[in-house]
Amino acid sequence: MEQIKRDYYIWLPNGQISQDPTASPWNFKIEATDEEITELREYFDQNYSNEWRNFFRAHVPYIQYHYDRENDDYDETLLKIYECIYKLGDEEAKKHIESMGILK
Repeated sequence: MEQIKRDYYIWLPNGQISQDPTASPWNFKIEATDEEITELREYFDQNYSNEWRNFFRAHVPYIQYHYDRENDDYDETLLKIYECIYKLGDEEAKKHIESMGILK
């Protein structure tokens, strides 16, 4: 059974995924199936959890950013989010992510 792809609008700063381009600001337009959106949502949820761990860790002043596993987890998940958006995004999204030089 073929899955239907729909347009979605992504606001990266808070992980918002919407089907209405006028409901809120958005950074990227993608076309995805329900399964692909679920995967992207899981990445956003994972980073939200990482943000809370980072918040509490940030109050330990002697741990530097690059020696902190929680920050590494956040960065890795953010990279997965960008990979997913690149794979599903329109040409403008792809060009923007390519210009960032973060994907291999």
